[in-house]
Amino acid sequence: MFRFFFDRKWFLWAWLGSLLILTSLWVQVKIDVEINNWFGEFYDMIQKALATPNAITIEEYWASLFSFIYLAGIYVAIAVVVSYFTSHYLFRWRASMVEWYHAVYDQARTIEGAAQRVQEDTIKFSRIMEQLGTSLIEAVMVLIQFGPILFGLSIGIPIFFFGDWQYGLLTGALIWSIGGTLFLIGLGWFLRLVGIEYDLQKKEAAYRKILVIAEDDQTIRPKTIGELFEDVRSIHYLSYLRYLYFNIGRIAYLQANVLSAYVLLAPAIVSGVVTLGVMQQIIRAFGRVEGSMQYLLKAWPTIIELLSVYKRLREFERRIQEAEGNALET
Repeated sequence: MFRFFFDRKWFLWAWLGSLLILTSLWVQVKIDVEINNWFGEFYDMIQKALATPNAITIEEYWASLFSFIYLAGIYVAIAVVVSYFTSHYLFRWRASMVEWYHAVYDQARTIEGAAQRVQEDTIKFSRIMEQLGTSLIEAVMVLIQFGPILFGLSIGIPIFFFGDWQYGLLTGALIWSIGGTLFLIGLGWFLRLVGIEYDLQKKEAAYRKILVIAEDDQTIRPKTIGELFEDVRSIHYLSYLRYLYFNIGRIAYLQANVLSAYVLLAPAIVSGVVTLGVMQQIIRAFGRVEGSMQYLLKAWPTIIELLSVYKRLREFERRIQEAEGNALET
């Protein structure tokens, strides 16, 4: 799966492409920081305008809005180009995988579900990596940029439970985010979600295979097909039940998450030690830091699918290597 980074044919795409994507994501995060600063200034201006009529001019108001449009325009332009390039980048990654599978397909064709691995799982792998890979990198960059900002904004502000401790807000975000993520990872492990997804794909592959064989082989009994579909039905029903339990915890946590910043800022808001603009900056920075640390939580269903695809492809490649070894021995 990772020959893409070691094959000379794909060197430029693998390494220079990765560098371009990383650089572009870093620029996007820096723009996001500027947008966060804009929120502080804008809401302070709004507070000033609402407190004292005509305290600001209409020109100042429009100028502030246009400054946001300028920043947002740059962000959108970069995001669109990066998304387009990333799609091409990941297709090349898929192509590097498929080329190797084609080269060894004489050994691979005898492995059950070989066609599905080469066609379906490689495209799933590339599409999921497109979703998860860039978002993971962005989450790390956001944490690097917004962590110090959140720390700086929270100095001198009373925080619920932590009082005047300068690390209170950042620590609260860490405890809430990491605690919730670990809880849901543990819940997913307990419910064996990765294993369920893997078993589901195996049952579907077996069902698909017997249907393909039945197209040409009239001796395939309907009962055999029915038995296989019963296996498909049972594993799907089990999957639905396990995800029902998982989603109870996941959705409840995400709903409670909406209030987390306001709970921690309660003493500061009630005592009036922050302006509306500073509060907006803190809440937005808190949300960005919290969102980065909740990456695993929010992407968990997709991560489970990726792990399942990875597991199937690893097993497929292992069996190819075993087949090649047996061929050499004979």
